[in-house]
Amino acid sequence: MQRRLIAIAFAATLLGFSAAQAQPLKKVTISVGTSVLTVAYPMATLPLSLGYWKDEGYDVDVQPVGASLQAVQQMVSGNSDFAQIGAAAVIQSNVMNKLPVRIVLANGVTDWSISVLSTSPIKGPEDLRGKTIGVFTIATNGVPLLKSYLRTKGMDVDRDRISFLPLGMGAPPVEALRTGKVDALIYWAGATAGFRNAGLDLREIIPPDWRSYPDYSLTTMQKTIDKASDMVVAIARGSVKATIYAIENPECAVRLHWKRYPDAKPKGVDEATALRWDLNAISQQLLTLQDGFKLNGGKQWGYAQADNFARLQSFLQEADLIKGGMPANTFLTNLPGFYDRVNDFDAAKVREAARKCETN
Repeated sequence: MQRRLIAIAFAATLLGFSAAQAQPLKKVTISVGTSVLTVAYPMATLPLSLGYWKDEGYDVDVQPVGASLQAVQQMVSGNSDFAQIGAAAVIQSNVMNKLPVRIVLANGVTDWSISVLSTSPIKGPEDLRGKTIGVFTIATNGVPLLKSYLRTKGMDVDRDRISFLPLGMGAPPVEALRTGKVDALIYWAGATAGFRNAGLDLREIIPPDWRSYPDYSLTTMQKTIDKASDMVVAIARGSVKATIYAIENPECAVRLHWKRYPDAKPKGVDEATALRWDLNAISQQLLTLQDGFKLNGGKQWGYAQADNFARLQSFLQEADLIKGGMPANTFLTNLPGFYDRVNDFDAAKVREAARKCETN
């Protein structure tokens, strides 16, 4: 009788354990400020391939939605829980629209550049007078960056007849520059690497202070932080682990991306060329992510230093993109020990798994 009771108790324990193990994953949606999920977004896509978010108990849907403002709109309307967007959009949302968007992870720096064909007569900003510049969208971060840069050189886009043409991504910007429809492009580093892959021989003009500003960041709403702080930590931690993994083994990150997104693999070229192209793209993004880590103290991945966002806010004010301002801490996730929790994992094991190209 006693053995039977023990057996029943043991079986009940196993059933309870199995039920706990079978708990359904919680649904989470991340809107990404881009039109295509290329290999240049490992912090947003690689956690899916590696199972990091599932390990935390979440079934995450990552959706490209256009520019940063569209990603904010998706989050504000309740269609997504997080948005991967430019830092300027965070400040604009708070200051201009009173939307409590918060930085969860400060991922990268401002890695935009003005690119022209190597044979172009455009050598500096003064040569942009009367020219047409191709952009992702008119609302893209590159436009105010360029306007501000030109202002420091005594120039004005209206007075100097500089126009912008929205081209999106993929073939249109490549063809527009190649055929002379535009005289220059202003895009982020990963996109520019893609243009080179497509055959453009480019020369870049990069103002020296641009990479000193924070940019691409994982964000959420304050109400999400208030109601689901554990979930915010978990999503952030998965993104950080994926970043470390990709930095340790970019080639593995590319191949994992191809496996999950087969249509993302470059078409019409051999395997070696496809790999070289996508390594070019992801390498530019990884440099940006590493610079973002250094910019924010170089101690904890994703950590957001208020001073950096204060400087960015000043830049936006000087560029006449926002009226007024807020204390920079307003833009951040202000939870005690937040980044300690985000970085609470064995980074050495992540790197070891990356070297072996292991997945969960």
